[in-house]
Amino acid sequence: MGRFRWILGLAVIVLMHSEFNLEAQGRKKKAKEEQTKNEQRSLLQAEIIFLEGEKYYMIEDYGKALIFFQKSLELNPDNAACHYKIAQILLVGEEADKALIYASKALQMEPANKYYYLLNAEIYSKQSNFKAAAQIYEDLLQQVPGTEMYLFDLAALYVYGNDLDAALSTYGRAEDRFGFSKELVFSKQRIYLKQNRLADAIAQSQKMVSLFPNDPDYTLNLAELFLSNNREAEAVPFLNKFLETDPNHARARLMLAEVFKKQGRVNLAIEQMIVAFSNPELELTPKLNVLVEYMKQLPDPIVEENSLKLAASIIDAHPQDGNAYAVNGDLFLNLGRNDSNEEKKRKALDYYLKAIQLDDSNFNIWQNVLQIEGELSEFDSLALHADQAIEVFPNQAPLYYYSGFANLSSDNFEEAIDALEQGKKLAKNDNNLLVLFNTLLGDAYNELQDHNNSDQAYEAVLALDPNNDHVLNNYSYFLSLRKQDLEKARKMSGRLVKKNPENPTFLDTHAWVLFMIGDYKEAKEYLETALQHDASGTIIEHYGDVLFKLGEIENAVKQWNRAKGMDDTSELIDKKIADRKLYE
Repeated sequence: MGRFRWILGLAVIVLMHSEFNLEAQGRKKKAKEEQTKNEQRSLLQAEIIFLEGEKYYMIEDYGKALIFFQKSLELNPDNAACHYKIAQILLVGEEADKALIYASKALQMEPANKYYYLLNAEIYSKQSNFKAAAQIYEDLLQQVPGTEMYLFDLAALYVYGNDLDAALSTYGRAEDRFGFSKELVFSKQRIYLKQNRLADAIAQSQKMVSLFPNDPDYTLNLAELFLSNNREAEAVPFLNKFLETDPNHARARLMLAEVFKKQGRVNLAIEQMIVAFSNPELELTPKLNVLVEYMKQLPDPIVEENSLKLAASIIDAHPQDGNAYAVNGDLFLNLGRNDSNEEKKRKALDYYLKAIQLDDSNFNIWQNVLQIEGELSEFDSLALHADQAIEVFPNQAPLYYYSGFANLSSDNFEEAIDALEQGKKLAKNDNNLLVLFNTLLGDAYNELQDHNNSDQAYEAVLALDPNNDHVLNNYSYFLSLRKQDLEKARKMSGRLVKKNPENPTFLDTHAWVLFMIGDYKEAKEYLETALQHDASGTIIEHYGDVLFKLGEIENAVKQWNRAKGMDDTSELIDKKIADRKLYE
């Protein structure tokens, strides 16, 4: 009985232990399930946050994207894509060292993802660690199938790292994989030239010419090699043979022209260039560059003749391109400057105007048009074209200067002032332009008898340019005519003649200021000096006025008679002579 109780007790204990164990296992299982659920929730939350980061990354708001990616990474540190994205953002922010940490981690996690290799290589390249970048590409080619196209990038990295032998070897691997290509041939050739292996570079081209005799790129490449290494005679047979099959090929013609030029056979060189320039398939830019180089050699008459031929052939090939006419304008403008030939300037103007008709977007061409018209004193055309240019370039201050100058020269004083005041606002930070604008404004306001604004404009010029000849002359002269601030006028005109002791206009101005002050004797001396350089009507009349004040009546009348009929005399000249009296 006792034993039964003991067995029963033992059974109860075993049963109780079993129940306890089952309960513990249940608790562990429940805890594990809860942990799994929490991990799943974290992963899900990490994925949601990652997608939010992707959204900001797509719109290039990298600051916000980085915050979301970093938060996602906290919840799921094993997310290789998240490491990759953070690395990309850091690289954009020029933080290559930090980017490399994340990029390396991404590659370590997923060594079969080619984009992770490419990012690591890009970071190393940014750091100029081309050796490490090249190793990344080597690993990519070994670990990820179908990536042979990156052999070209690998070769380029070896070139950047100056491992030229490795680059050649890599191009050889690419050639084995993909066969011949121009990119491969020319890349290998460039390396040979870097290594001073000219014979190998030439052999590479000769091989391709023999394999592909009808491909112009290989033939012309070989010819260029000969030309650039002072072996132009060897280039001629290849060029002539090529031109037999394609006589209008512009590039080949230009190369043959270069050969003739080096040989001193200028006429033959020009003939070849004209054929090339007449071919519309050759782009305009290289033609313009050649012509510009020729123009630098002006005024050589032979260069002028050849330049004119080349310029004309450019228009023949590109009759609807404004630049073709513009370069002809440049040529004739240069020729006109070299020999002061007005006819050539007018030809330049015609070409520029044609260029503007085809394309009015070149500011420099407008400026050349306005400059020439100003030099030719074609003020009506200058005003018209200045206003047209302003419509295209309303914020360009110089255009308003041309408009003001044209209107002032045509006595359209109010129009001149409107243009000049507008231009002065645009030129507020350019002292040189402000001097020009205020100079003309001083003249224009004076013509309208607006002396207050005229004086202010002149003062503004002298504040920036105290020795401005034009303003010192006009300001002092106008003050003398008004008989105002005569001492100030005397100081300005005195400074002017001290600086320009042989300028008759300035001497006359100073003499007239002295006349108004009453210093007739000194005024006479300055006028006599002026007459030694220029016997104009104004100076002679002024000389007569001074002589009259000094009591030399007969001599004064003689000078007035001498001035009569000449330009720039006063309306009172006849009355002075008739009455033998000075009228002011």
